[in-house]
Amino acid sequence: MERPEAIQNFYLEHVPGSKIEDHLLKAPCPFCGSVEKKGAGSLVAYLDPESFFMGYFRCLNRCRPGGFAPHFARLMGIDAQKVPGFDPDREIHVRDVVYPSRNLNNEVKKFRTLMGEGEYAHFNDFGVSKGAVEELRIGYNGRYLVYPYFQEDGNCYAARCVMPGREEDQFWYGDEKFFAEEFRVFNVQDIERCEDGTLFIVDGENNLLTLKELGYPGVAVPGFSVLETLEPERLAYVNHVFLLTNNAPEAQLAARALATKLGYKARILKWHSSYKRGYSLCDLSKEKGKNFRIAVSSMIKSSESFSPFSSAEKEHIRFLQQIERDRGRQLLGLSAGFEKLDQAVNGIRGINILGGQPKAGKSCFFMQVSTEMARRKTPVIYYDFENGRQKIYTRTICRLSRLAEEEVRLQKLDREASERLEKALAEFKELLQYYRVVTDRKLSPDIMRRQIDFIKHETRQDRVLVVVDSLHKLPFKNLSERRTGIDEWLRNMESIRDEQNVAFLVISELSRGLEGHYDEKPDLAAFKESGDIEYSADNAMILSPSWDPLDPFSSGERKSILWLVASRENSPGRVSEYVLEYPYWSFKEV
Repeated sequence: MERPEAIQNFYLEHVPGSKIEDHLLKAPCPFCGSVEKKGAGSLVAYLDPESFFMGYFRCLNRCRPGGFAPHFARLMGIDAQKVPGFDPDREIHVRDVVYPSRNLNNEVKKFRTLMGEGEYAHFNDFGVSKGAVEELRIGYNGRYLVYPYFQEDGNCYAARCVMPGREEDQFWYGDEKFFAEEFRVFNVQDIERCEDGTLFIVDGENNLLTLKELGYPGVAVPGFSVLETLEPERLAYVNHVFLLTNNAPEAQLAARALATKLGYKARILKWHSSYKRGYSLCDLSKEKGKNFRIAVSSMIKSSESFSPFSSAEKEHIRFLQQIERDRGRQLLGLSAGFEKLDQAVNGIRGINILGGQPKAGKSCFFMQVSTEMARRKTPVIYYDFENGRQKIYTRTICRLSRLAEEEVRLQKLDREASERLEKALAEFKELLQYYRVVTDRKLSPDIMRRQIDFIKHETRQDRVLVVVDSLHKLPFKNLSERRTGIDEWLRNMESIRDEQNVAFLVISELSRGLEGHYDEKPDLAAFKESGDIEYSADNAMILSPSWDPLDPFSSGERKSILWLVASRENSPGRVSEYVLEYPYWSFKEV
């Protein structure tokens, strides 16, 4: 038997005098006689198999809160095995809370007697009737409205007192232990009542009242920040959870955080883009009046089961956009300015790690690559922990002007050299529009992400090059755990690469061999404290000098061979030979 049919037969069997009209079961309420109400009300149960609230029952006279079939069985004393979908192994989540013997139950009753026409008029202003207010046992202490926060044991230990019309004027009353965020769920007993059913979670008690006026089950939190503290285990046996916060990005983020924990059962209801910031259910009820139910139903129908994944449509559009951007391009990545290097790795993209012994020219090599990209209007962030801003700028001027550092400093130049320097300074000023040097020793992955967003915004460019000099000098929380710190940075770089369309050039140190010398034959294992390098790097390269880097007086050409030792998409091997044009701090590909 299908579940909708089983639920229908369950109510027909156990509700005396019931009949069904258009997917709605109607019967005299079997509970009204047990409470002090004027006249017996009608019980209705929603049986539309297409509805999220199929199986939800409630008394139109509000003699007691409604719920779904398992809750109905508990109220009627029906054997749980007769409830459709009964699970004999189900264990209800019980929190480790010791409830005190003293509570606010009697005070809540007193506060309810103080409710007058003025207080009910306040709620009526946004479409909430006296019956809905009484159902949630809201009271008045002579100045503040009192919202009692009953707990799962049926008692109230704390209440939130709010000045009518001035929500910022509020305080908590009762046992301080129950002021904590874990107890700040208004009408929390509806969670148990909605076992095997659907529940609303909203931001603000008054917003919940508007839904209660329509007959929906739900709970409220006093502020969106409480959403993130809700334990998903408390909602384990609720089939669907509708999350509806006030129209604010901060509240939406909190709802997403909870939805991520709840999984596909969560549905975040979205506001239309025309609604202003802070718009709420109370505002919607005021605006729509009698059409409020239609507006809420429309939001429910348009909701989608929460997913942490991008929609298929978005992924399709993103793929086509990338194809369009790549159309006609000879290189998939950014041009390094060296033809053979570009051919070897199909342009600079992903995470590219360059190793080499000290003084081999690694920094100089990446300074040249990065400044050339900036000249071609590719935004670059150079994270430097080795050379300093001034040295990077000076060497760039030397390379652009073909002048030695001493000549630039003394400026005793002939006419031709002066013109070269003037032209180089002009080019340097232009490239600085796209070039940022960062020497912050407190750098973190989050700061890096924000700085990448900034340079994208400032340059109006989508692709960014990030240079890290060097991997082993990046800030770590604990210097004694440098290897794990390096691995953590590499994982963050992978995430930034994928999410923000960033190419990385990263300098790494090499380990010495058994005799204290650097291996002549390049190998991936040569990377110092390599850890995740072999897994994280899209391309791993080694710059191997054929001259002695530690001999400042070495004669002849200073040649270095660049080796591609590992790559995800390209064949490893010898890339090319590079000549260091000293004292211009420039490499030439040969």
